[in-house]
Amino acid sequence: MNAPLLGKPPARSRASPTTVYVVSFEPIRTERLILRPPRLSDAEAAYERRSLPEVARYQDWEMPYTRERAERSMAGAAAMDGPVEGAGWTITVVDAAAPGRILGDVIVELRWGGRSGYFGYTFHPDHWGRGYAAEAARALVHYLFTDVGVRRIESSLHPDNPPSARVLEACGLIFEGMTRTSFWVGDECSDDMLYGMTRADWDAWCDRPRHRPGRVELVPVTETNRLAVGALATHKSQERFVSSMLANFRDALLPPLCNGVALVPWFRAIEADGEVVGFIMAAEQTDAHPNPYLWRLLIDRMHQRRGIGSAALDLFEHCCSDHGATAIEVSWVEGPGSPAPMYRARGYEPSGKIDDGEIHAIKRLT
Repeated sequence: MNAPLLGKPPARSRASPTTVYVVSFEPIRTERLILRPPRLSDAEAAYERRSLPEVARYQDWEMPYTRERAERSMAGAAAMDGPVEGAGWTITVVDAAAPGRILGDVIVELRWGGRSGYFGYTFHPDHWGRGYAAEAARALVHYLFTDVGVRRIESSLHPDNPPSARVLEACGLIFEGMTRTSFWVGDECSDDMLYGMTRADWDAWCDRPRHRPGRVELVPVTETNRLAVGALATHKSQERFVSSMLANFRDALLPPLCNGVALVPWFRAIEADGEVVGFIMAAEQTDAHPNPYLWRLLIDRMHQRRGIGSAALDLFEHCCSDHGATAIEVSWVEGPGSPAPMYRARGYEPSGKIDDGEIHAIKRLT
């Protein structure tokens, strides 16, 4: 849950480059966490955390990370009253049920005269995988937009750190691009993935529907809904598992060959309560391909975790059964964030075959 977010050159405000913007900070309490100002006594936990190779791997400090460096860093942060313009400020994250237990920290920096905020996070590996980073980051985003009044929030990360990307995406941040050979730590250099969110983006993210829809339908892609279908997008971290709509349209127009015979695409938009929220595409049953192949399934980032994907698969499987299919094939890429658990839970069993690096699976219909 770590990202290379500290120590970058601060942006200067065009409006008043000599003004230092400072905001006072009061502790923030979430369901499981307290985000509080740093203390000198936090230095030991910071040293223990930041000196671990697995923590430092995608961060901006060179190893070895010393206790003296942790003490200097914490002393500087403790002398500040809150976030300032042009310098990273540490917020210590502790367990709300046991406030003496430090879980990690969040770094925040104000830019452009307080109009923009930048943040990062570092948690001890003992606390990875429990959603603490996302919970802390969501609280910080809320604080920056509502209490500080920034107009934009941004962050960045190493391209090989998808867990950190999922943290940012859970807060509603959007992938905005990647700079190449642009982030240096000592003599080592990497690309840098850039994420950002405006106040309007955050408002839309907070207002997105969260409930299970009353009706899910598979409808043809037509002149009326084609733009909405084309605008569908997953989170950036999901693109290794789900093709973009551009790739979906390309393969529907020029389907690839399988065993020397072109696949016959069948595709539909997924509607939830009348709104286009996803896309499904399959290869139809043919003499060359006796089982329908579930080729693509995409649920827009604003409509995930509503049960729509499962409902769409129910409809697709019933459609296949009604047309005489006795089995459905699919394939997936393994890894954190993969759709594999969903397919396995629905009875898709790996066949032992590998298709272009993807695990092939099949479900028998009854």
